[in-house]
Amino acid sequence: MAGTMFGTMFGTMPASSRPLLIAAGLPLAVSIYAAEPIDIRSRLELFADSHLIESVQGDARRQLHSPIPREISIKMDKPWEGNAVNYVTVLRDGDVYRMYYRGADVVYSKEGYTDSHREVTCYAESNDGIHWTKPMLRMFDFNGSKDNNIVWDGIGHHNFTPFRDENPAAAPTARYKAIGYADKKDGKPAGLYALQSPDGIHWSLMSQEPVITKGMFDSQNLAFWDSVRGEYREYHRGALKGRDIMTGTSKDFLHWTEPVFLSYSPGRVSELYTNEIIPYYRAPHIFLGFPTRYIDKGWTKSAEALPRPEYRRLRGAKSRREGTAVTDGMFMASRDGLEFTVWPESFIRPGLRKTDMWFYGDAYQNWGLVETKSHIEDAPDEISMYVTENTMQERMAYMRRYSIRVDGFVSLTAPLSGGEVLTKPIRFKGRQLMVNYSTSAAGTIRVQIEDASGHAMKGFSFTDSEELYGDSLRQPMEWKGGSDVSSLAGQPVRLRIELRDADLYSFQFVE
Repeated sequence: MAGTMFGTMFGTMPASSRPLLIAAGLPLAVSIYAAEPIDIRSRLELFADSHLIESVQGDARRQLHSPIPREISIKMDKPWEGNAVNYVTVLRDGDVYRMYYRGADVVYSKEGYTDSHREVTCYAESNDGIHWTKPMLRMFDFNGSKDNNIVWDGIGHHNFTPFRDENPAAAPTARYKAIGYADKKDGKPAGLYALQSPDGIHWSLMSQEPVITKGMFDSQNLAFWDSVRGEYREYHRGALKGRDIMTGTSKDFLHWTEPVFLSYSPGRVSELYTNEIIPYYRAPHIFLGFPTRYIDKGWTKSAEALPRPEYRRLRGAKSRREGTAVTDGMFMASRDGLEFTVWPESFIRPGLRKTDMWFYGDAYQNWGLVETKSHIEDAPDEISMYVTENTMQERMAYMRRYSIRVDGFVSLTAPLSGGEVLTKPIRFKGRQLMVNYSTSAAGTIRVQIEDASGHAMKGFSFTDSEELYGDSLRQPMEWKGGSDVSSLAGQPVRLRIELRDADLYSFQFVE
């Protein structure tokens, strides 16, 4: 597991005298009871940021969790694929999982690197997100044959990134959209181009001119329909004291606002290469991002001890960073798509490996989150993501599936010694408080619902709360009088959450 954003804040104090902790960890010189309630209605809420957290005491904290590496999903073993597979998109489309990825191959020598063949966009399918096939699409010629799975060979093939457009006004011919980068070497003005498709397979340009021109685009640039705000949003690479991320919005996918740089809380901790930002499918008011961190510390003793030092020297003979730079995966979250809470620790580490990781280009996460069956037969579904390995080595590259608990990116947690978390004032709609949680056999969770003055609501105190233990994605909190909280719906309330050897990943008020 990675480290924490904040740890113990307070000792034991009466509710009326506990100090305030805002999301960024800075003091605020007003009463905690003066805050306007946040209307969460019946939305699912995560702890990926501190938006709802007022204060933390005891040994409670927020904890970033890391996904678990699973099987190799797909090997790049075809002549048109190669070892530079980065910029992968995975989406679920009904009963079909779709994967789009770059086919490219790099050969290193002491004089630098060359491409062994042109870049193309390839396509794979799955009925479970675990076992993948490469359908023979027979659409584009490669070395005299159309027997391949190349899905796009036009403008934007370097980093072609598609999505299924959920805009209800989208035309049938543009039910799928994509953006991709082209420049003068493609015979086009430099920038991001808009593409469309009726079926996710047959693609065409929406405009002969780039729709976004400000920025640096040699990364996985992406766009999607934001159903909460009713607009398209895009994220692409820019340069601001190194590699960074820009964003803009559009109503029609062709005319975009002037892009602006993201801001970060508590601050940007490294250069960010890809961004992989997406509305979380279970809580689309929250944007989650999985950027790639880029680090280059030069030829240190540790660099010399990394896997395959001889090949690393060859890669770095012409351009040092090709041999010394390393990459790993990060995690961040936002409520507005502009300011992101970014965790300084890694979400995906390269890991304990002998040969196939720790090179620049490894540990790039795909864009997209999909649910798949658990590897444990009687466990619920989990979230899968796909990560590059063996990138730009002289051998075959591949993608490995990683999995994580549903909603399991960040939790409120405490050891057996215990801790408490107090939310900001909220208003909710619903009859039950459902929680996604995990405890040890000895661990427990209790919830006290308080009024705006910090007093426990009758029947909903810690004394009334049943001790919850076990492990579930969805279970109601219970008090002595039952689980019905509808009498408090619409009122300003706070949740005081007590944890002992437990994790709370998300909560939701439901009917």
